Amino acid sequence: MPGGRLTQQERQQIALGVADGLAYAEIARRLDRPTSTVTREVMRNGGPTAYRADVAHRATERRAHRSRQAAPRGPQPPEQAAHGRDPEAVRAYEEVFTTLVMQQGLPRMMARVLTCVFTTDDGSVTAAELVQRLQVSPASVSKAIAFLEAHGLVRRERDERRRERYVVDGDVWYQSMIAAAQAHARFAETAREGVGVLGTGTPAAVRLENIARFMDFVGESISRSAEQARDVLHTGANPGSIPASIPADSDDGI
Repeated sequence: MPGGRLTQQERQQIALGVADGLAYAEIARRLDRPTSTVTREVMRNGGPTAYRADVAHRATERRAHRSRQAAPRGPQPPEQAAHGRDPEAVRAYEEVFTTLVMQQGLPRMMARVLTCVFTTDDGSVTAAELVQRLQVSPASVSKAIAFLEAHGLVRRERDERRRERYVVDGDVWYQSMIAAAQAHARFAETAREGVGVLGTGTPAAVRLENIARFMDFVGESISRSAEQARDVLHTGANPGSIPASIPADSDDGI
């Protein structure tokens, strides 16, 4: 099995495979590469809808050049090498996770900071640790933290040395789902306002009422699922006990 970095020709084959809708495993098999290599390559370079071989190749060369030129700012965080971890594999995974978070709508810097906190065993970091680990300016960290805090994705607390730490709350995904449910409710409410404006029974009003009913149903389902998942996880039950789907109440419907 070949090792080392992907060649430009291999990237072109990946681009063709992605365009043809092939699974990453099949593309990897044709290249005689691990599936994880192809997955990381695509996800760190725009994802399946935006992957371009030439752009990905130039981006990789720029990253390699920066890595050779940059001098380490102090000792590297030991945590990446802890527990028998492969630091290079950790960094590659962090890129994949960051790309995924960006696809959910977060700007790149904010996504990098959130990934950093998520992949830290303590679930908390200081501004200095973020600056060192991400090799960015304190101003960039401050701006990213302000954004994440405003969206309820991190919170601040003081440690025993009175240092400010940025923490991932255990309920972050629950809070995110509830926020999504509330957004669905607001959309439904606005759609129903249009029913009265456009005239009940008119084609446009019927369309808006159907949208409102759909948003109501989805929002209520999200809230119910989030509540059940949090209850199960917080009681220490096996996460596998969370059902794949939650039956709707008998009075729910679209």
